[in-house]
Amino acid sequence: MFILLIRGVIVYLVVIVGVRLMGKRQIGELQPAELVVTILMSDLATMPLQNAQISLFQPLMLIFLLTALELLMTHLGLKFRPFRTLTQGNSVLIVKDGELQQDALRQLRYSVDDVMEALRLKDVFDLSDVAFAYVETNGELSVLQTPQQGKAVLPYLVVCDGRIITRDLAACGHTKESLRRLLQKRGLSERDVFLMTCTADGTTNIVQKEGSPCGGSSSA
Repeated sequence: MFILLIRGVIVYLVVIVGVRLMGKRQIGELQPAELVVTILMSDLATMPLQNAQISLFQPLMLIFLLTALELLMTHLGLKFRPFRTLTQGNSVLIVKDGELQQDALRQLRYSVDDVMEALRLKDVFDLSDVAFAYVETNGELSVLQTPQQGKAVLPYLVVCDGRIITRDLAACGHTKESLRRLLQKRGLSERDVFLMTCTADGTTNIVQKEGSPCGGSSSA
């Protein structure tokens, strides 16, 4: 019994360390790869506790290996956006100006009932009240409601960690060249920008990288 208790404490500590290294997300916020790693870790952790004949070393080494692989995947995703898109996908617009985007629903295999249920969970009961609704990469629904006056304006991510994101440039009325000219007027290049958003009406918000010549953030 004493040996079993010792094994339990060791497994507990190793799993806690692995989970702490992977971050602080809640279960509902996990990306698919993170959820798979979490499930595998829990299965591996129970093996030496259920059967005292199983070596403690091998399951613990596999837990450390899974943790290392997840950290590597996360690092690659931060450095290379195409890799992140490949492993995690992109957010998908399913409602725009109160209209369902049917192609997007077919892509996600969502039914109208699925959408309406998700909207009700966000306290939205009328589809016409929705300016934009996105299904995020973790499966959660993000909703921007139409304001009582005027029209909702959605900020698009156009620069991320020094790289221009071409996906929504056209929605902002920009090309790569025009965006670079805009940055040059502010004495910046895309390499100086940590995050930049732009709306269809031309409003921009720039967060510069720490240590860039100007530093800080600006909006216009």
